[in-house]
Amino acid sequence: MAAVPEESKVVYNFLGKSGLKVANICLGTMTFGDNKLGMWGQTSEELAHQILDRYVEWGGNFIDTADSYSGGKSESILGSWIKKQERERFVIATKVRAPVSESNPNSVGLSRRHIVESIQTSLERLQTDYVDLYQMHLWDDATPVEETVRTLDDLVRCGKVRYIGASNMLGWQMQRLVDLTQMMGTSPFISLQQQYSLVSRDSELEAFQVCKANGMGVLPWSPLKAGLLTGKYKRDSRPKEGRIGWAAEKGLAAQAWPAWDSLLEDDQIWNTLDTLEDIAKKHGKSIAQVSLRWVLQKDIVPSVLIGTTKTSQLDDNMGAANGWKLSPEDMAALDAVSAPKLPYPYEFNTRLNKSRSNPFVPTYAVQNSSG
Repeated sequence: MAAVPEESKVVYNFLGKSGLKVANICLGTMTFGDNKLGMWGQTSEELAHQILDRYVEWGGNFIDTADSYSGGKSESILGSWIKKQERERFVIATKVRAPVSESNPNSVGLSRRHIVESIQTSLERLQTDYVDLYQMHLWDDATPVEETVRTLDDLVRCGKVRYIGASNMLGWQMQRLVDLTQMMGTSPFISLQQQYSLVSRDSELEAFQVCKANGMGVLPWSPLKAGLLTGKYKRDSRPKEGRIGWAAEKGLAAQAWPAWDSLLEDDQIWNTLDTLEDIAKKHGKSIAQVSLRWVLQKDIVPSVLIGTTKTSQLDDNMGAANGWKLSPEDMAALDAVSAPKLPYPYEFNTRLNKSRSNPFVPTYAVQNSSG
C-alpha cells in the first residue's frame, strides 16, 4: 500500500468540553469477529489487525467498540492488537447496556451490578487497565438514572475510566444526564455517539441542541448509512451485496441496515444521492468521501465513526479526513436536499423565530449550520 501523504492525515480535535484530543475519523470495530446473525462483512482477527495498522498509518488514534459487538469478540480482537502497541497513544472507547448473556437476567442494562461487571470484563478483553471513554449504549428504563450516573462517576474516580459518554439518546434524556451530573457534582458527559448522516438528521431537533448548549461532542455512527451514501446502490437494481443487500435477502431491517423496499419509496434519498454525485465529480472525490466530509464539517462533530471490512475501503473513507473541504455552497446544497420535514412544534417554532435573530443570544440550530 502507498504511504499516506502528511497533508492527508487526520486532524486532531478536542472531544467535547474536555482536554482529550481525538482523530477526526474514529475507527469503529463492530465488524470485528463473527456474530450470531451471520452478518455480512464481518472480519477475521488477522484482517482486523491489518485494518488497525493501516488506520494508524493515517494518523488515527481513536478506536470504538462495545461489550456486545460480536459477543465480545470485537473487544478481544482489539485487545490482542492493543497489547502490541504503545497504549498511551490511543483513545479506546467501549460501551455498556446491551445484553451479553441469554442465561443471566442481570447481564443487561445500566444497574450498578452490571456496569461494574461489564467494565471488568471489557478491560480483560481489551488487555488494558482503563478505557478512555465509557459510554451508555442506550437509556435503561429499568434502572434509576441516578444509580447509573453515580456508578460511572465511581469508575472515573477509581481510574478504570477516564471520561464518560452516551449513545442513542433522546433529547430529554441527554438533558436529564446534564442536569443530574451538575446537581450531583459527578463527572460530566463529554460526548454523544448518535446515528447521523445525510439521511438521518432527526437528532438535530433535540439531542444535538443539548450537546451544543453544554459542550458535548457528537460522534456520528453510520455516516454512510450501511453503504447507501457511497453511491454503490442504484434505485433500479435490487442489491445483492453489502449490508443492505444482506438485509434485503434475509428480510431484515434495523437502524444499521434499512429495508430496501422502504428506501425505494423515498425520493429524497435518491435526490440527495444525485446531489452528492454532482459535488463528488466537481471535487474529484468519491461519493462516500463527500458524505463523510458533510458530517465532519458540522461544528458539533469532533470525530466521525467509520466501519470497514477491507483496507482499500478504509483508505477511501480516510480520504475525507484532511486536505480539502466542501464549500459553503456545497454544504448549503446538501443541507437543503436532505433537510428533514419538521413536524409540529419544530416547524412552528423555527418559522416564527426566523425574524428574532439576536447576536447576543446564542443560537443552537444545527440544521442550518455548516461548521
